[in-house]
Amino acid sequence: MKNLPNQARIVVAFVALSAGGAALAATEIKGAAILDNPCGKVAVKQMALVHAGKVEEAQKLSTKETQEQWKAMPEKDRVMMAGMMKEFSTPEAKYVSDIKANGVLTVDGQAAELKITKKTSDKSGSSTSTMKQKFRINGNECLVSR
Repeated sequence: MKNLPNQARIVVAFVALSAGGAALAATEIKGAAILDNPCGKVAVKQMALVHAGKVEEAQKLSTKETQEQWKAMPEKDRVMMAGMMKEFSTPEAKYVSDIKANGVLTVDGQAAELKITKKTSDKSGSSTSTMKQKFRINGNECLVSR
């Protein structure tokens, strides 16, 4: 590169940086492969704990910031939220099945989002429900971030 004029060096450097940035684009993982990803594993573990009524234990799978927000809530609000979380949770086997059939995990650098979109139809019509879970990735560790 030292034999190139300055303008050519800048272009080569820009192209190299641009190509490197392309490698950092978001990736999608679909279906059963999600369960092999650290974020998929923590999602299933957290859902199982919430469904079992172990919301405080499930909170330990969250980022430090999320845990601090939880602890900062008044006790009565945490009790109410824990009840709602349990009520709307899914048994582990059903959740795993939903991920396999309808899950998409989008990983973008240190952030990830699991989205499960289910379409149902019957004689009354059709509907779509979507569940989203956000994560923060740090090396091989994935934590829930809301």
